[in-house]
Amino acid sequence: QAQLVESGGGLVQAGGSLRLSCTASGRSFSSYGVGWFRQVPGKAREAVAATTATGTDTFYADSVKGRFTISRDNAKNTAALQMNSLKPDDTAVYYCAYAVDTLGWRTTWNYASGYGYWGQGTQVTVSS
Repeated sequence: QAQLVESGGGLVQAGGSLRLSCTASGRSFSSYGVGWFRQVPGKAREAVAATTATGTDTFYADSVKGRFTISRDNAKNTAALQMNSLKPDDTAVYYCAYAVDTLGWRTTWNYASGYGYWGQGTQVTVSS
């Protein structure tokens, strides 16, 4: 059974950095696209970033472009989200998720419904 575990969340001051990791087990996700989403209470889950199976193409929400970087290591079955210049608005629970890497997914990478595997999330809190 596939399992995704996020780590690296925590409390950081505005302007600081965090690096989130997503470790997958139970199956290989080397042919899957991977995305990071975030959610605050009372709001819908928001797409943050995604990358294709090979990591060649990356996608970012406008709100994080230039500050966040997504990466993956297929040999280790892991993905990461480097978050720099953090803002209080970045406070949320962050989730990693995997989706079958298709042309259709690449055009709708920001839709949570396109992902079949999800982690439990890690809390990121940015203080002002």
